[in-house]
Amino acid sequence: MQPFAPFIPETAPFSPDQRAWLNGFLAGLYSRAPISATAPAGSPAAATLTPLTILFGSQTGTAEGLAKRAAKEAGKRGFAPTVLDMSQTDLPRLSGEKHLLVITSTYGEGEPPDNAKTLWTALGQAGGTPLGALQYSVCGLGDTNYVHFCQCAKDFDARLEKLGAKRVAERVDCDLEYEDKFTRWLDTSLSSFDKSGAAPAAQAAVHAVPAETKAEIPLESGYSRKNPYSALLVRSDKLNGDGSAKEVRHVVLALENSGLIYEAGDALGVTPQNCPELVSDILGLLGCDGEEAVPAPDGSTTSLRRALLASYDLGKPSPELISEVTSLAGGAGGVSVAVAFHHVIDVLLAHPETKLPPVQFVRGLKKLQPRLYSISSSPAAHAGEVHLTVGTVRYDLNGRGRKGVCSTFLSDRVVAGESRVGIFVHRNTAFRPPSDGEKPMIMVGPGTGIAPFRAFLHDRRARGARGKNWLFFGDQRAATDFLYREELEQLRSEGLLTRLDTAFSRDQTEKIYVQHRMEQNAAELFAWLEAGAHFYVCGDASRMAKDVDAALHRVVQLAGGKTAEQAADYVAQLKAAKRYARDVY
Repeated sequence: MQPFAPFIPETAPFSPDQRAWLNGFLAGLYSRAPISATAPAGSPAAATLTPLTILFGSQTGTAEGLAKRAAKEAGKRGFAPTVLDMSQTDLPRLSGEKHLLVITSTYGEGEPPDNAKTLWTALGQAGGTPLGALQYSVCGLGDTNYVHFCQCAKDFDARLEKLGAKRVAERVDCDLEYEDKFTRWLDTSLSSFDKSGAAPAAQAAVHAVPAETKAEIPLESGYSRKNPYSALLVRSDKLNGDGSAKEVRHVVLALENSGLIYEAGDALGVTPQNCPELVSDILGLLGCDGEEAVPAPDGSTTSLRRALLASYDLGKPSPELISEVTSLAGGAGGVSVAVAFHHVIDVLLAHPETKLPPVQFVRGLKKLQPRLYSISSSPAAHAGEVHLTVGTVRYDLNGRGRKGVCSTFLSDRVVAGESRVGIFVHRNTAFRPPSDGEKPMIMVGPGTGIAPFRAFLHDRRARGARGKNWLFFGDQRAATDFLYREELEQLRSEGLLTRLDTAFSRDQTEKIYVQHRMEQNAAELFAWLEAGAHFYVCGDASRMAKDVDAALHRVVQLAGGKTAEQAADYVAQLKAAKRYARDVY
């Protein structure tokens, strides 16, 4: 006989919200296998807790975190939630569900995240209305600076409807500042589900959730995107040699007694400030001295200069700002002219005679967002610190020098040993070294993509993991751009780094990249995969990650003696087994 779900009593040392969530979570947990016995009358298992499946499609962990938050709220409101990575379900299982929330980001050119691709393909190949009994709602996560904003969410929403599912709340497409939209969507969705005829959670057969995707209750520091920790900058060292066309910096921040906890594979959010020279140029074009009072994004009042330095995004201009300025200048405003303006200052430079009032100007700006960087340290090896590997962005456009907001903030505008930087940890549970230290790792990380793999290697070294490690690294020139060269060669001499294959594209006439090194070593690479190796990629999503993925398919096809279709199936199985993970941007 299987036991009914345990119950957290009022005398337990939890707040009412914590008790409500824990009771919902436990009911959902115990409902994952059919209950053969009838629970005692009045027990929690006898109550009608409505099963709810929450699917997340996530490349960096944001959607996963929101899925867990949704589960917590659902548990308070009479649901027994089950959080699933999209790779853990399929069409037959979905056809048996009654209530579904989908939370997904978009990757690359409007593509689904890696963990959502298999399910998306299955939905795309299905016909008829197999989801006729399903009620659902979709939340998309994205960035309006990209053309394919929330495309994956739009596609899932339309496809679920086409397969017969009933939309209970309109899809929301969240920009980088997603908090309010997400909260409203979740409230509306949970309130809109029709629970009539729902089986009690204690009697529902709900699919199991592997331990690594269950909602966790970690020891929290209290610091977050909205409340970043002010960390002391310890070091900011240039990694490139003299004569390099690049500027990559090794940044060290002190965690001190913050309580911030991270793992190898996580990202760090950094709260930047805009360039003071750029702000001064904009003030000049507006005809302002910077002391004018304007609203900050949080509703408070501040000076225009301070607002432009610390609160508003001066990058890609919004359609609203373009329309305001061009209309005031007597031109035809609108989104169609946005292609001519790469930054906010370009709009003002195009109409220097137009002096938009300060309050009107800031209302057309977006909030300045934190930037995420892959962490390049391990807490096991670098206690009390967190390290970043930051590529500084500088270029000329239309006769004007341009700077990356956060990269030049860290390189030019903060002082080691004096300045403090706002930070928070962004968890990426889908990108971790193998939990089994005996498993081999293959890591492909050209340029700043080496960041998490430096963390992985130091983590394995500190923990005494004995699995083999193979790194593919590339950049422009070995003499000036071999990032962390001494460290890597030391790790190789120690035997921790089993293989180190490099590709420096400008050191010979023919350009050679990491994907070429993979194919040159196809037989051994495939042998590692056959021995259970985990395959990781970090770096540029638009070209490098796609080229590496194509090379991996060719390696499997050629070295494994497979057809193209069989190679695709093999790679898909690596992803399903969580042995192929990407941290791409």
